[in-house]
Amino acid sequence: MKIEVLYFKGCPNHQPTVEQVRQALSAERVTHVVEEIEVRDASMAQAMGFLGSPSVRVDGLDIEKDARNAQGVGFGCRTYLDAGRRSGVPSVDMIRKALVEASDSHPKVEGKQV
Repeated sequence: MKIEVLYFKGCPNHQPTVEQVRQALSAERVTHVVEEIEVRDASMAQAMGFLGSPSVRVDGLDIEKDARNAQGVGFGCRTYLDAGRRSGVPSVDMIRKALVEASDSHPKVEGKQV
C-alpha cells in the first residue's frame, strides 16, 4: 500500500495532516511509510493532478471519494468535506475509510495480503 501526502512548502495543514494519517494507520494497525511529497510549482501540480495542499492519496487514489474525478488542479490550499463540514485537515475517520478501501482491493492469498 502506498500512502502519500502531497503539500506545498509553508502549508499550515501539512504536519497536522501527516499526524492524522499516522493516527489512522495506527488505528488500522497498518505499518506503512507515509511518503511526503513537496509540490514545488504549478507545472508539478499539473503533472501530479494536485488538488491543493495537503492532499492525501492511498494507492494513488485521493482519500476524498468525491474529489477523485475533479478536473481542476491547483497550487493552493485544500479543504475536505467530511460529515457536512469543510476542514483543511482530513479527519482520521476519512483516512481510515480510504485505508480499508485500499486494503480490501489488494489480493489475498491464504488469508494474507500480497
